[in-house]
Amino acid sequence: MIGVDVGTASVKLVEVSRWGKGNILENYGEAQSSLVYKESPINYEKSSSLLSKEFASKAIGAILQEAKIKTKDAIFSVPDFSTFSTSFEMPPMPQKEIPGAIRYNASQYITLPISEVTLDWKIISDTTSSNSPLKVFVVAIPNQIIEEYKQLAQMANLNLYALEAEALGITRALVKNNKKTICLMDIGVQSSTLNIVDSGFLKRSYSFNFYSSKLAKAISSALSIDDKKAEEIKNKEGLLSSRPGVAQTLYLLIDPLIAEIRSASSEFFQAEQKQVEEIYLTGGTATLPGLKEYVSESLKKSVSIPNCFSDFLYPPILEETLKDMSPRFSVAVGVALGGLEK
Repeated sequence: MIGVDVGTASVKLVEVSRWGKGNILENYGEAQSSLVYKESPINYEKSSSLLSKEFASKAIGAILQEAKIKTKDAIFSVPDFSTFSTSFEMPPMPQKEIPGAIRYNASQYITLPISEVTLDWKIISDTTSSNSPLKVFVVAIPNQIIEEYKQLAQMANLNLYALEAEALGITRALVKNNKKTICLMDIGVQSSTLNIVDSGFLKRSYSFNFYSSKLAKAISSALSIDDKKAEEIKNKEGLLSSRPGVAQTLYLLIDPLIAEIRSASSEFFQAEQKQVEEIYLTGGTATLPGLKEYVSESLKKSVSIPNCFSDFLYPPILEETLKDMSPRFSVAVGVALGGLEK
């Protein structure tokens, strides 16, 4: 199975397979828009921040050719800013009645007409008791978005096996068998998503306007240097930089991110009476020097950057490379794993 993550700055692709109970990383690739265009070919139409279908299809084709990937079945991730998610409870009912009940209840929460969206859902409560209410996590994807991905897959000469929301893919890739209450923060180039996962179930998902691209721009402004040099300083020095004004500038920009984690954790505690126990960071900015330690110190929580490749079989020589890549590839890996489970 191929997992494809079309982001706002690059396209990531992984090819995975299953042998017995083990997962094998067959291949991977990434195409960054900055290496092809001076200005990112992002499609801003209709509030979308995705790379254009033309660029994305060419990038996918280039990765497939370069990596000599023959697999055609692919699952594409859908970014959270293109979806709507909610959770609610329903009374216990026979299995065959659940889909209809979910569709009826979802219509009360989703702003778009139910006829204009496709629903993906998971039961997030213990179903062993016939008297317990059913808790459901629902993701609605506009049919127009689905049509765009169908076109993209066709342009890239891939078979669209399925679509899946980023939040569900990341949860599968990173949380694995951890039964604690986890705040999973995905820091993106144009937006960020905060997910609360409890006992392995995704319970909350919030997208908000924190984007990592403004960190480099702030450094560029503070030091009066070009964006490329600022990006290098951000990646190599980050919050640990000794250059005048850099660390202070980044702290000011990071603090709203920490406030979002604190607010979401508090809201979850009020609703569920459960404290967030751990924080996971992912996305390209997760490895910003000093970030993990600053978040941990500010929130007095254990903070880690989990490796989405940790359960895969692959040549040992790739160990360090994959560890460095992991935060950027967690979405692609997660949706690909979903294909192996179906």
